[in-house]
Amino acid sequence: MKRRNFLAINLLLACQFGWVSSSQAQVSNIADAINKAGRQRMLSQRMAKAYLQIGLDVDTERSKKILDLSLSTFDRQAVELRAFAPTPEIKSALVEMEKTWTGYKELLVGKAPNKHDAKAIISISEEMLRMTDSITSQLEKYAGTSAGQLVNMAGRQRMLSQRMAKYYQAAQWGTASAESNSKLEAARKEFVASMNTLSNSSANTAKIKEELAMAQQQWLFFDNALKQTDDARGRNMAATNVATTSERLLEIMDKVTGMYQLAGG
Repeated sequence: MKRRNFLAINLLLACQFGWVSSSQAQVSNIADAINKAGRQRMLSQRMAKAYLQIGLDVDTERSKKILDLSLSTFDRQAVELRAFAPTPEIKSALVEMEKTWTGYKELLVGKAPNKHDAKAIISISEEMLRMTDSITSQLEKYAGTSAGQLVNMAGRQRMLSQRMAKYYQAAQWGTASAESNSKLEAARKEFVASMNTLSNSSANTAKIKEELAMAQQQWLFFDNALKQTDDARGRNMAATNVATTSERLLEIMDKVTGMYQLAGG
């Protein structure tokens, strides 16, 4: 029964985000490349978040599957992006990123989550974010279109949802750095500003506007969860609320990013 539930959760997560479709087993165009590079950026934070949640015993089975699916997706997309790389500079950046990815992956799966490794994972997740963000920006610059900018910005919102959750869970487990609170607040401000920019874009279709309105509503739930500071008895519930609301917001923004990609394709 446990095995069946384990597989069911994995299938649900895969279907939610559509990251395992065989029709998308390669990078089809520059907009797709920006989307997938941006997804790598998000996954760098999501994997750290899931690791921390497993260590906290928060939404544990789902967190394990989130980590497992994120690892396999990152591996696959790294190969796809390297094969597509439109310039030697972008290919070189991808190769360098994969070297850091090897060490990051070893920490994530090498042994059971523990506070010592958690601190190292948080640190490396910051470096992975820096590298994947640079690659995404290089691809956006290469595209040179307003559509590429929207795909990048919407895709970055996915990352920010996971980054904020990562900092929150790190604080809950006592593994946060001294700068975590200020970084969480900076991510919050950027998310709000970018939502305003996206909502006012002249490129928005009626369907995109509808999804952005849903994202705004989900942001209110997530932001409220981030502000929870319960005592020890309610800490697990607060951390679970952050875990679940961050995933819902991610799901919506992933859909919006895909819609911008198709609109600009």
